[in-house]
Amino acid sequence: MRSKIISVATGSRETVHDITGECSDFVRAQGGDGLLHIFVPHATAGVALLELGSRSDDDLLAALRELLPPDDRWGHAHGSRGHGRSHVMPALIPPYATVPVLGGRLTLGTWQSIALVDLNVDNPQRQVRLSFLSD
Repeated sequence: MRSKIISVATGSRETVHDITGECSDFVRAQGGDGLLHIFVPHATAGVALLELGSRSDDDLLAALRELLPPDDRWGHAHGSRGHGRSHVMPALIPPYATVPVLGGRLTLGTWQSIALVDLNVDNPQRQVRLSFLSD
C-alpha cells in the first residue's frame, strides 16, 4: 500500500472543499489498477462523493445546518457556538471513502467529485490521508 498525506486549508467557515485534483494526481503517479482510500483523521470532518458546483455544495451545507443546527443544544459544548454538531457530523458523512482506480484514473461518475466536508470553524487546517491499494 502506498500512502500520502495532503494538507487542506479549510479556513474559518463551514466548507465543502474539492480534493479531486489531488486524488487524481496521486493515483496517476501510482499507475495501474486498484483502490484509492481517502481518510480524514479528524473527529469533526468527513469525505463525500458528490457533484460540486451548480450549488450542490451550498445545498449540502444548508442541509447539514438544518439537520445539525449551529446552536447551543449540543452536550459537547467547547469551542465555537454549535461546535458539538461538528462531532456528530461524521456519523452522517463518514471520515472515509473508497474509489476504484483503473489504469491510473479514478472511476468517478460523470458529475462526481471527492470533497472534504468540514463544519468545524475552530480548526482551519486539515490533513487527508490518501492510500492506494494496487491489485
